[in-house]
Amino acid sequence: MTTQLSTELTVTKLGADIGARIDGVRLGGDVPAAHIEAIRAALRANKVIFFRGQDHLDDQGQLAFGSLLGEVTLGHPTVKNGNPHILPVDSEYSKANSWHTDVTFVDRVPAVSILRAVHLPPYGGNTVWANTVTAYNRLPDALKALVDRLWAVHSNVYDYAAEVDKERIGGIDVKEQGYRSEFVSDYYETEHPVVRIHPETGERALLLGHFVKRIVGLSTAESNAVFHLLQNRITRLENTVRWQWQDGDVAIWDNRATQHYAISDYNDLPRRLHRITLAGDIPVSIDGVHSIPLQGDASHYSS
Repeated sequence: MTTQLSTELTVTKLGADIGARIDGVRLGGDVPAAHIEAIRAALRANKVIFFRGQDHLDDQGQLAFGSLLGEVTLGHPTVKNGNPHILPVDSEYSKANSWHTDVTFVDRVPAVSILRAVHLPPYGGNTVWANTVTAYNRLPDALKALVDRLWAVHSNVYDYAAEVDKERIGGIDVKEQGYRSEFVSDYYETEHPVVRIHPETGERALLLGHFVKRIVGLSTAESNAVFHLLQNRITRLENTVRWQWQDGDVAIWDNRATQHYAISDYNDLPRRLHRITLAGDIPVSIDGVHSIPLQGDASHYSS
């Protein structure tokens, strides 16, 4: 289904619950205010939106466009590079091939992420997004009653056992290890509600993903069981959209209502995209309690 929002801009849905492609707009710092509002509305409705043919866009243009949508944060709380507001998603250093919501290990979780293709492999490297609002809505009432009161500790130190196994068999790359060390150079832990209220739509969304260390108040076995039960609900195929990247593509997603997964199916070929994030609020539970930082101060990352 395609919706004509103006004489130029159109929104084409890609799935019943998530994903839309927007055509008829040239991204940059000069996008008309009416188009910005239409883009915001499409993002709220579809959770992730895609733009083709933005080959003209560079880092500065991406930042200028992002600033029209919100306040641009630092690229990352710990990882540093040439441009402080750009995070290169580069297969030479790391691959985000696990389900996550961006930067949930700090209290001020980004509202929106904007990802631009810079160098793509000739095959593979698609990204999949999942709708955490519909995942919550489709839970049985008995499960909703449980998760509505649960809290989880998120940390930037995750998948520890997997890393140990890679090192044991000599499979970890030196550059990847360097990136990993920088990623955890400052330690963060934050306690978030498992169900957060979306500040714009009022919807309830599951706040989980691979930065979760444990569910508060449960044993390790119980925590793992509940986590995987809910993650499996989030990542059901009917709750996802898969994007096949092309040169000039830009993806924008509501980080408060989605998880995503970059598929590592392009062998050792180079893949590089540039991400910026827009500042969000501190998550709030259904009974109005804000997330609690347990360790680390992220005030430098986002106001």
